[in-house]
Amino acid sequence: MKINSKPGPLMAPLPTVMVSCGDMKDSNIITIAWTGIINSGPPMTYVSVQRTRHSYEIIRNSGEFVINVTTEELVKAMDYCGVKSGRDVDKFKELKLHKEKADEVACPLIAESPVNLECKVRDIKEMGTHVMFMAEIVAVHIDDKFVDDKGAYDFGNMKLVAFNHGKYYRIDSKPLGFFGYSIMKPKTAKRKRREKC
Repeated sequence: MKINSKPGPLMAPLPTVMVSCGDMKDSNIITIAWTGIINSGPPMTYVSVQRTRHSYEIIRNSGEFVINVTTEELVKAMDYCGVKSGRDVDKFKELKLHKEKADEVACPLIAESPVNLECKVRDIKEMGTHVMFMAEIVAVHIDDKFVDDKGAYDFGNMKLVAFNHGKYYRIDSKPLGFFGYSIMKPKTAKRKRREKC
């Protein structure tokens, strides 16, 4: 039997990311769980930010930001960036995080994050409690230790983190399948098994 709950943001789990904005000298980090992919060609993402947040004006004025994927090692820093305001504290300095120069935007990358997505805002949607910044992903950086000799990304060993109704959880590193495995031909299954060895 299922309980009929009141409508709310109960989609779970959600990615939790650290969004950097500003520039190399004057920057901020905000924790965002309201994010995701909205298009593949061109690659588009979004972040939804409350108007009262310090990063809101920075992103609105600059039209750019960086999504920094969060790991188990970064979870405490991520939480801190979600509750402390950049008006009061330099989060990079306080958390001893390192800035790296981006290729296409002025915002810094967070060096400790294994994946950084440089984003340029293409549209802004005024919602109720939040403003959605829809952005094109114009560059992606990934730590080379998570790229194998065939160029495949090893997300399983990144110890990524998700948000689930007020709590942070590490995403299990064991894959349950891959795209298309449910209808895979026996010949393809045999080849995949060989590749695993």
